[in-house]
Amino acid sequence: MSRLIFCLPILLLGACDRQSAPQPQAPEVTITNSAEMPAGAKPVAKMAAGAIDRSHKGQGLPTYAVQDAKGAYVPLNSFLGRPMLLNLWATWCAPCVKELPQLDTLAGKAPGGLRVIAVSQDLEGLAKVKTFLEARGIKNLPPLYDDQAKISGGMGVNLPTTILYDSQGNEVWRTLGDRDWTSAETAKLLAEAR
Repeated sequence: MSRLIFCLPILLLGACDRQSAPQPQAPEVTITNSAEMPAGAKPVAKMAAGAIDRSHKGQGLPTYAVQDAKGAYVPLNSFLGRPMLLNLWATWCAPCVKELPQLDTLAGKAPGGLRVIAVSQDLEGLAKVKTFLEARGIKNLPPLYDDQAKISGGMGVNLPTTILYDSQGNEVWRTLGDRDWTSAETAKLLAEAR
């Protein structure tokens, strides 16, 4: 009997360590247009990398300011007047770094007057961002720095996020994750901004 009393707590503790069976997860859904959502449904925050999200279409450019290469604060709306592709990235983000050379090439070509700007969301200073871009031969994307990651934090987005705005500063679409910026499909998407 004393063995049973001694073993009972050990058996109970062992049972506490058991994990319940995993719950089935809903399949990942990408809503690209708020009109496609069923009544009462909310947009899914997680999207497949590279998917186009149109659920924010028409929203205005945020009123944040970023530091330019000299450390002066420049409001994002100072880049308006022509369509703008705003890329939020960081030096520690592998998908961000992967797409930077293509975004740099795109910025050099500037199809249809498109302005491409990449704003670093790093927290280690403008000097690090400048050195990072120089070391990778990025020549067409000027170093722009969001010193407190206010843009990504304020918009509630992960990195990299790239948003296309029309010349008046209204969002056309956004995409999360790296993308092939040289593809014909992407060229058609970029042509949507006027």
